[in-house]
Amino acid sequence: MVVSNSARANRKCPLDVFHVLTRSFLCGFLIANTTSVHASPTGDGVADSDLTFPAQVFFGDTHVHTSLSGDAFALGTRLLPEDAYQFAKGKEIRATGGSTVRLHRPLDFLLVADHAENLGVLRHLGNDPRVLPDTPAQERWSAYFADLISLVDVLNAPSVDVFNEGNAALGTAKSAWQADYAIDDNFHRLIWDDVIATAERHNEPGVFTTFVGFEWSGRAPNMIHRNVLFADGPDITSKVLPFSRFDSDNVEDLWNYLANYRDNLGGEGIAIPHNANLSGGLMFSPSDQNGLPLSHQYAQVRSEWEPILEVTQIKGDSETHPAISPNDGFADFETWGGAPAKGKSSKQDADALDWARQSYARSALQLGLKHGVELGVNPFKFGMIGSTDTHTALATADENAFWGKMGLNEPSRYRAESQWIFSASGYAAVWAEENTRESLFRALKRKETYATTGPRIHVRFFGGWKFRSIDADHPNIAALGYGKGVPMGGDLSTPSEPTVPTFLASAAKDVDGANLDRMQIVKGWFGPDGTIAEKVYDVAVAPRPNGVESTVNVDNASYTNDIGAAILTTVWRDPDFDRSIPSFYYLRVIEIPTPRWTAYDVDFFGLDKLPEDVPLVVQDRAYTSPIWYTPAPLGMN
Repeated sequence: MVVSNSARANRKCPLDVFHVLTRSFLCGFLIANTTSVHASPTGDGVADSDLTFPAQVFFGDTHVHTSLSGDAFALGTRLLPEDAYQFAKGKEIRATGGSTVRLHRPLDFLLVADHAENLGVLRHLGNDPRVLPDTPAQERWSAYFADLISLVDVLNAPSVDVFNEGNAALGTAKSAWQADYAIDDNFHRLIWDDVIATAERHNEPGVFTTFVGFEWSGRAPNMIHRNVLFADGPDITSKVLPFSRFDSDNVEDLWNYLANYRDNLGGEGIAIPHNANLSGGLMFSPSDQNGLPLSHQYAQVRSEWEPILEVTQIKGDSETHPAISPNDGFADFETWGGAPAKGKSSKQDADALDWARQSYARSALQLGLKHGVELGVNPFKFGMIGSTDTHTALATADENAFWGKMGLNEPSRYRAESQWIFSASGYAAVWAEENTRESLFRALKRKETYATTGPRIHVRFFGGWKFRSIDADHPNIAALGYGKGVPMGGDLSTPSEPTVPTFLASAAKDVDGANLDRMQIVKGWFGPDGTIAEKVYDVAVAPRPNGVESTVNVDNASYTNDIGAAILTTVWRDPDFDRSIPSFYYLRVIEIPTPRWTAYDVDFFGLDKLPEDVPLVVQDRAYTSPIWYTPAPLGMN
C-alpha cells in the first residue's frame, strides 16, 4: 500500500490545509499501529486478546557530551548535563555560542555519556583549578584556559583568518584532555555523584527517561569507543565509578567491569559500540585486542554485553561503504574517508577492503554469520540505533537545526565550507511498552530498535512464514506482525516444512518532515563455499509524478512533498531463500531528497556559492535491527 500526499514541507512556509490533513491521517495510522497492546491475530487475522506487545516507539539519544567531557570543554562547550536534559525535554536554553535554542520536538529519553577519562577535570581547570592537585599539568593548562579565546568570539570572528586562528587555539587546548592530573577517587566520586543526581532529577517515568552512563574511549587513534548505559537508579549506580581507558584500554576488561556490576551489585548495563566507520578495521576484527583469533568465549561475552550498535552519528554513517557494497545505489551516504586506498598489489587492495568490511555494520553482520558457524556463537549479532555524539550538549539531528559536533562547530558563517563533512545525525528509536528505564532497557536488550539519521520515521518490520500480501492492508499491522511472526531484532526458527520467509514492513513519514521514497530489504548471508554475500531488494517504491526525482531548491533551502509517499507498507517473500544458509534481513527506509544542513547554512548566512565538493542535498533514512535466520542445528545459538 502506498499513501501519497502533496503537503509542502519547508521550514519557511506555515502548515497549509494539505499538511494539516496529512498530519491527521498519519496520526490516525500511527495510533492504529502503535497503541493496541492486547491483540494477537491468528493465522486468519482474527484478534486474540491474550498477547501483549510493545505498542509505542520512543525517540532518544544515547550519546550526548557536555563540558564534563575533556574534549568538549577544550573545544568551546560550557553547557552541563543540566542543560542537556533541559534541551532534550524541549526547554529553551542558551547555547555556549550565545544563541537561544529550543528543540522543535522533545525527545523521549537521553543518556549523557561524558568521557570517563578525566571526567570533569578540564571544566575545573577552566573555572576553579584550586580543587585539583598542584601538578605541572594543572599549572600549565589552567593558565592556558585562563587566556583562551571565548567561543563567542570565534563564532563571530570578523574574517575567516581570525576564525581559523581561534579554531587552532581551541584545538591546542584539546591536548589537555589526556594529561595526568593525579586525580584521586574522591574527586571522581564528587563528579560522578553529581552526574547521577542530575540524571535522577530529570527522570520522569512515563514522560521522559534519563539513563546514567559514560563513554569508555578505547585505544587511540582508532575509534573502538563504547557508551556504557546503566538501567539502574542511584542506589546501584552510585556504588561504582566510571571505567576509563586509564583503567584499561582493552574492551574485554570493560565487559568484566559490567559483569562485576551485575554479579556483585545486582545492576544491569550494556556497552554500545559506536562510530565503527572510523575504527580502522578494529571494531569487527577477526582477532581480539591481544591479537588472538576470536574464541567461543569471546563471542559469547561480546554478544551478551553489546546487543546494539550505533550505526549513524555526526561523524558519518556506518551502515555500509560503497567499496564493499558496489551494487547498492544508496551505499555512499555521509561516507567519511572515501574509498579504501588502492595498493600496489592485490594483497594491499584486499587489506583495504578487509579494513572496510571490519568497520561497517552490514559487512559485520555478514562476518558474524561466518563466526557463528565456526565458533558456535555469533559475536556480531547486534541491533541498530543512531545517536548524535554531539559535544555541545544539544541533542539535535535536524538538518535545518544542526548545532554541530563541538562548540567550535556551532552555527557560523564559516563552518559550511570547512566542516561540511559532519552529518546531522542521528537518533535511537525503541519499541517499548512504556517510557521508563526498565521498559526501554528491555527493548534495547532484545534489539527491538532502529536507527534514524534524524527524521522521526515510524517503522515496523516483522519476519515469519505465513504473511500474505493482503496483510499489508490490514488496519493493525503491529497485531498481525506479532501474531504471525517476530519483530526486528528477532530470530526465525527453521521451518518444519518447505517454505520461504515472508516479511511484513511498514513505514510512516515523520509528520513534520519529508515523504518517503522507498523501502528496501537488505539481505546478507554466509554461503556453503565460505563466502559472505549481500543483496538489496526494493520492496516498496513511491510513485514519481511526471518522473520528478527531486523537488529541492538549494538556492533557498526548500523542498516540497509533491513526490514520494506518506506511508509505505508491503509483504515481501524472499525469492532466493535457501534453508541451509544462515542469513539476516533488515529494513532500510529512505526519504525523498531534502536540503542538507549545509544548504540551510548557505541560505541563513547569505553565503556565496560553496565549493562543488560540498553536498547540499541529502536523503535521510532509517535502518531497523535485523531479523536472523539460522538453520538447525545452530538455531539454539
